[in-house]
Amino acid sequence: MSKYRPDNWVIIKFKTAYPHYRVLVGWSGGYLDGDSWRLNSGITRVDDEYDHLLFYGNSGSAYCCNKLSYRLRINNEGTWRQLQEIYGDKVEMMPEDTDWLNIDWIIQ
Repeated sequence: MSKYRPDNWVIIKFKTAYPHYRVLVGWSGGYLDGDSWRLNSGITRVDDEYDHLLFYGNSGSAYCCNKLSYRLRINNEGTWRQLQEIYGDKVEMMPEDTDWLNIDWIIQ
C-alpha cells in the first residue's frame, strides 16, 4: 500500500454514470523539482487521525491529509479546471466544512 502526505487537498464528487468521490491532492515543489498533483482512484473509506484524515482508495493507496490544508493551490488548481472542462456540472468540489466521517463513499 502506498501512503501519500500531500501539502493540500480537496474532495471532488463525480456525478457521472458511475458516481463516486475522489481526493485531488497537491505538493508544492522547490527549486529542483516542480509542483505535482495526484487524483486518487476513488475513496472507499476515511479514518480520523487527530489532525489528519486518512482517505483510502480503490487501488489500496492512502492519503494522509492535514485537516487545515483543504484548499486548491497552483499545484492542483489546473487539474480541477480541466475536470470542470471535461465533466461540466457532473463534477463538484465538496465544501470545506463537510462532515467527512459521515459520507457514504460508495454512492449507489
